[in-house]
Amino acid sequence: MATHEATVEGVGVGVSDEGGRGNPVVLLQAREELLPIFVSADQAQSMQHALDGTPFERPLTHDLFVDMVAEFGAAIDRIRIDDLADGTFYAKIDTEQYHGGERKDMVFDARPSDGIALALRVDCPILVSDEVLDEAGRDPDELGLADEERERDPPGGPGSGPGPGPGFGTEDDDPRFGEDDDDPDVLGDDDPF
Repeated sequence: MATHEATVEGVGVGVSDEGGRGNPVVLLQAREELLPIFVSADQAQSMQHALDGTPFERPLTHDLFVDMVAEFGAAIDRIRIDDLADGTFYAKIDTEQYHGGERKDMVFDARPSDGIALALRVDCPILVSDEVLDEAGRDPDELGLADEERERDPPGGPGSGPGPGPGFGTEDDDPRFGEDDDDPDVLGDDDPF
């Protein structure tokens, strides 16, 4: 399965049906496409803090996890968003640990939002499979994010509040993208795929 390294273009909020603020979303860019993934408000906040480098007096959950992994002599190598089934994104966290001079590789299932929040903290690659991009990748123009617009007001930049503004893969823009209260790393329940 071919994969492509992704960058986090921004974390923000889409537009609701009523034109107000909608669901939190993280935008990844890979293979010259954008991949919008709806996340919970807590996950969006954790990602934005990592992007901003916002220090906290006490560690947030993802910071604590990174500290614990390091204390156990392990490291996070990469995050893979490698599947999309029934509207839900799936990810893996590839790790390594050295014990007694021996390397042990471990793979953990994860929500993409947790993986992305961790990757932003440890500066490891985020890889997205062709299959996921083929199914959910979007042309930046479809989301109203032409290069000139992103340069003028980048996601998460000035004028966008905590993240990107209107047109970010909301139900208004594409009926495939929606919210699932139980598992936020999803497309919509009405996903036509």
